[in-house]
Amino acid sequence: MKKIYLDQASTSFPKAPGTAEAVYDYLSRSPVNVNRGGYDAAYSVEEQIFDTREQLRRLFGFSSGKGKNVIFTGNITASLNYILKGILKPGDHVLVTAMEHNAVMRPLTQLKKTGVTFDRIPCLPDGSLLLAEAEALLRPETRFLVCLHASNVCGTLMPVQEIGDFCRKHGLLFILDTAQTAGVLPLDMEALHIDALAFTGHKGLRGPQGIGGFLIRDALAQEMVPLISGGTGSISHTEEIPDFLPDRFEPGTPNIPGILGLHAALTHLEKISAEEIFCREMELTEYFLKGIQKLDPQETSLRLIGKKTAKDRCAVVSLQTPGMDMAEAAYLLDSRYGIMTRVGLHCAPSAHKTLGTYPEGTIRFSFGPENTKEELDAALAALAEITGICTRKEYAHGI
Repeated sequence: MKKIYLDQASTSFPKAPGTAEAVYDYLSRSPVNVNRGGYDAAYSVEEQIFDTREQLRRLFGFSSGKGKNVIFTGNITASLNYILKGILKPGDHVLVTAMEHNAVMRPLTQLKKTGVTFDRIPCLPDGSLLLAEAEALLRPETRFLVCLHASNVCGTLMPVQEIGDFCRKHGLLFILDTAQTAGVLPLDMEALHIDALAFTGHKGLRGPQGIGGFLIRDALAQEMVPLISGGTGSISHTEEIPDFLPDRFEPGTPNIPGILGLHAALTHLEKISAEEIFCREMELTEYFLKGIQKLDPQETSLRLIGKKTAKDRCAVVSLQTPGMDMAEAAYLLDSRYGIMTRVGLHCAPSAHKTLGTYPEGTIRFSFGPENTKEELDAALAALAEITGICTRKEYAHGI
């Protein structure tokens, strides 16, 4: 049975050309450490890591501090923890959206026990942000607004330009989670007034798992308290934490294979552009959305969650199967038809409560640039068959 991978929001597949080779070459030919070896092989790897920082700086339109302001972590969750827990103090207040992932909400809930507070800016049932209602939530102690760029549940985009302008107007810091959009949607930290941007390498950037990071402005970095400390290979004569970037937030041996794999993925991305990938993914998304609505216009067997068109969204589509258990539907999609999806709450209970899909969750389909309309047709036909709308043969004949 041919497998069809429609879980790109979880991690991308296939990875960008050259990614696996870069990881293999490093591990098999010259797995040296960095900042700890005084020889050419170590210096060569250090240069590639520096170049990766510069690639990310250019990708996200960040002119402040150059590559040193790009900090590598294990993933975007670690990045957000570094930022939130490194900045917030008892008495501080934060604004979030009602669509946030637990990568933001769990650290904030943990910090709430120390005296940090937060409010959720309401969203419509399709995930759209009601930014005008944020004004009433502001307090003198509000430090910043942190939010995702796109929902990992239904794909709805947040109006980041308007959010950035709002933060600038009210003197707030703006922290952006780009888990679903980095490498797919153009981002310009300067134009959007973003103070810190968290990214992961294994989704839209199409790099390996286990590598992520954040870009941060100097002023914010100076007030951040490092969550982890240790050897950096620099100023080893002292037991104090370095006060300069990136060393201040990068103790220990970094994930060098991951960084070099990400370097290869970013090199490929520079050849084709995020805009080209986004257009391709939106073409697939629109095709799938229209297919669902054509199959079941009354939404009796297949209920679309979130926006019904490809406008103001990314390539993530969630639906429910009112007539059958969704876990069973996802199991059948995989076991009978080879179609891989994700079912459940997607680590985002706040989003599901906003969308009206809590606690049952949804089945999520997410697409990448390598997916095809033929694969989407196979998924639509399978959905039609398991929910009793029609058989695959009838679907193929346009019934």
